[in-house]
Amino acid sequence: MWQSQLKGLLCSALVALSLVVTPGCGRGPAPQSTQRDAPPPQRIVSISPSVTEILYGVGAWSQVIAVSQYCSYPDDVVNKPRVSGWGSTNLEQLTALKPDLVIGVDAQVPFLDEKLKALGIRAMFVKSQNLADVFAAIREVGSAAGHEREAAELAERIKTGIDEVRTKATGRSRPRVLCVVDRVPGTLRDMYVATRGSFLDELIGIAGGESIVPPAAYGSGYALITKEAILSLNPDVIIEMVQGSKGKFAENPGEVWRELAEVSAVRNGRIHSVKDLTAIHPSQFIGRTARLYAHYIHPEVFPDVPDNSQ
Repeated sequence: MWQSQLKGLLCSALVALSLVVTPGCGRGPAPQSTQRDAPPPQRIVSISPSVTEILYGVGAWSQVIAVSQYCSYPDDVVNKPRVSGWGSTNLEQLTALKPDLVIGVDAQVPFLDEKLKALGIRAMFVKSQNLADVFAAIREVGSAAGHEREAAELAERIKTGIDEVRTKATGRSRPRVLCVVDRVPGTLRDMYVATRGSFLDELIGIAGGESIVPPAAYGSGYALITKEAILSLNPDVIIEMVQGSKGKFAENPGEVWRELAEVSAVRNGRIHSVKDLTAIHPSQFIGRTARLYAHYIHPEVFPDVPDNSQ
């Protein structure tokens, strides 16, 4: 699913680029405005995992009637109907739910926005690329759901936690970090990495590392990378967000990366695998992801692995 989101981000960037020369098109999929005197929506459908997490975080869970097939948090998602597809959401299924609000992320706009408008379904799409987008998304989703105060409090708690990580990491050495968000499990093929402009890249800097991949084309924040490029970049730390098989079928990242034994991170055993799906989502868990990155980058300062509470 993460690769589907990455392709969606790249597609969105291309669409945005094509609109630059068109007056009045704007820069992105800002949420549609809501009527301030209207009651909060009571039949919300979330079509993105990060939106589902935010809705729960701001206290709007009881208003959510369905989620995307990729949502894994909170545990109660198992009790909600699933809307199939991410970039190709089943519109017949969605219409049958009679939602009064559908919420997704900006990368879904090229696939769904016009279709939902044609069906008369009210929708909003929040930006999800950088940290400023994440904080804005929390406020916008909270406001749309009628939980403005809870959203503001949640955003403030996250900001405080991130600031604590930044302060503790300031003045330390800055290891060179590569963040791999996807690849073919068991291999070093089709590798996608976080680049400048993504919230994951920003979190690396906050945690005391130096993100070493140049900006991606069209500012998407993510890019394909070759093994040759990784050899050239020679990262000190590799953080993997790859979600492969688990249990007895799980891969050993150290074995996979042995192919690039000359790379500093491989040679020194500094390859870290993150299996928590929420860590790659632009939601309220960015604070925990910052602490996790800090633990991997500066274990001498952050010796403890952050727990899963938020």
